[in-house]
Amino acid sequence: MNRIILLGTGGGPKIWAKRSQPSSAIIINDSVYIIDTGDGICTQLAKANIDIKKIKAIFITHNHSDHVADLGTLLLRSWQSGHQGEIHCFGPNPIMEMIDSYKNYMKWDIELRIKDEDRPDFESIYNVTEIREMNNFYSDNNLKVECITVPHGAAKPSFAYKFLLADKVIVFSGDTSKSSKLIEFSQNADFLIHEVLNLDGVDSIIQKTHPGNQSFRNHIIESHTSMIEVGEVAKASNVKTLILNHLVPTASPIYDKEEVWLSGVSRSFNGNIIVGDDLLEIEI
Repeated sequence: MNRIILLGTGGGPKIWAKRSQPSSAIIINDSVYIIDTGDGICTQLAKANIDIKKIKAIFITHNHSDHVADLGTLLLRSWQSGHQGEIHCFGPNPIMEMIDSYKNYMKWDIELRIKDEDRPDFESIYNVTEIREMNNFYSDNNLKVECITVPHGAAKPSFAYKFLLADKVIVFSGDTSKSSKLIEFSQNADFLIHEVLNLDGVDSIIQKTHPGNQSFRNHIIESHTSMIEVGEVAKASNVKTLILNHLVPTASPIYDKEEVWLSGVSRSFNGNIIVGDDLLEIEI
């Protein structure tokens, strides 16, 4: 069955139990495509019963740690789990340097396993491309992929990705404030997986993590998309299904509730809305 699996739906770098950091998978004809690699993705892949040896490509939206923390770990554990490669890795500069740094960090383990366990070179299972061209930068027998830049404060570049299947279109917003470019990019998509912010919960985040930090508060408000704005984006894009992802605040007993998210977004969008949750599967 072709499907989307939300592996991690929490937004932000704070440690919590309720949601894992951002990562998702699209599975088409038994091939696996990963979008973002937040902390814990390997465990989430195992819980979702996804065969790590079927990973074909990884797409990073931007380099904030909650989206890329386990990129190196995913590649290493795929190699250790018998992946024969080649995993195509796409993302913004300096993703190549980041993977090289991780390879150096794990050099002792890698070199010992090659020598002691007769494993292939670690580099043989992946290649890395820092995205320069926005459109049609990847394609295979299952899909084509396009991307655009979206506004996410000082985190530049930040990408939204469009996956064009034979009969479906899937868009991932990545982290973004409300974007007219994204609205155009998402026109008539079958699925729009979009980040979402509950403005009422911002001060609770600040109080629990960095009390009085106005710069942090401004970043949250200015770099993300409020519930009513997400609905406006979905309506203007004429999407068939809106999937809420990267929910902020995460794990709040007051604000992180399905009924709260649905109520907030449905004020501006009366279409089909799915509130994301870890390991949720959506049939394509």
